[in-house]
Amino acid sequence: MKTEPETRNQAHIKALQEKIRDLLDKRNALLLVHNYQRPEVQDIADLCGDSLELSIKASQTDAEVIVFCGVHFMAETACILCPDKKVLIPVPTAGCPMADMITAKELKEKRQEMPDALVISYVNTTAEVKAESDLCCTSANAIQIANSVEPSIQIFMAPDKNLAKYTKRHTDRKISYWDGYCPVHNNLSVEQVRNVKKAHPEAIFLAHPECPPDVLDLADEVKSTSGMIAFATNSKKKEFIIGTEIGILYPLSKAAPDKLFIPADPNMICADMKKTGLRDVLRTLENMKPQVNVPVKTRLKAKEAVERMLAIHKKQKDVLANE
Repeated sequence: MKTEPETRNQAHIKALQEKIRDLLDKRNALLLVHNYQRPEVQDIADLCGDSLELSIKASQTDAEVIVFCGVHFMAETACILCPDKKVLIPVPTAGCPMADMITAKELKEKRQEMPDALVISYVNTTAEVKAESDLCCTSANAIQIANSVEPSIQIFMAPDKNLAKYTKRHTDRKISYWDGYCPVHNNLSVEQVRNVKKAHPEAIFLAHPECPPDVLDLADEVKSTSGMIAFATNSKKKEFIIGTEIGILYPLSKAAPDKLFIPADPNMICADMKKTGLRDVLRTLENMKPQVNVPVKTRLKAKEAVERMLAIHKKQKDVLANE
């Protein structure tokens, strides 16, 4: 029968997933998975989310071990926030091209050029860059973080120029920025979006703030990955064009199975986010490695920037809850 190979494959996937869940329980481990990861990995996550959600969960967990399915800077952030936990990353070569676009040395030099500036680094940075920063932000809270800074203070954002431009548009703060970008998002063009919108005139276009400004001009809403899921789930609309890495289409379809999600560009694929498979996760739990470590001095400095971000986020959340 034609379905046999697929059936065998599904059975194999389920068997791997069950082994992983058993080991997670045995190791008292928490499995954190980014929204761009492979579907079969997302399905067994304790939490599947965006960078902000995963950072918050890492900071709050009672688990002894954190297994992070994402890219390296995400696992580093968990290590920064949870020095008493063992943080494992199944594929340590899963990196982030944008995070590599600025080094701690380059940021130090920029700070010397702008000694009065307050540095806000995207969480998509190395631990060393975070350690040279005053604050961190995510795509979900960049505007909120910028607005927490006194209007008279010059802000320097790194490394993503598109996120910085988006933030600058929506605040009255003085913002300059590094010339970095996410290759996956930066390559999305106005022409591509217009063509998809023409084919789906009733669809709502949801774009990630890492997209170029001219693409964001076409967006009905600009959201982080988890923001997209929340918006689409609560919207009365039935069709959505999605301007971010196509891994998000899976959790979107799970959250709102009655709705249609169309990629703005089906080639928006982050190869690093797709490196982690179930076998990698299983091997990591069996061997309890590779482990992510951040030098103490770097970790303590980076933790200040990340925790300031989380404190601002919590304060704003508490204010909204009491309104």
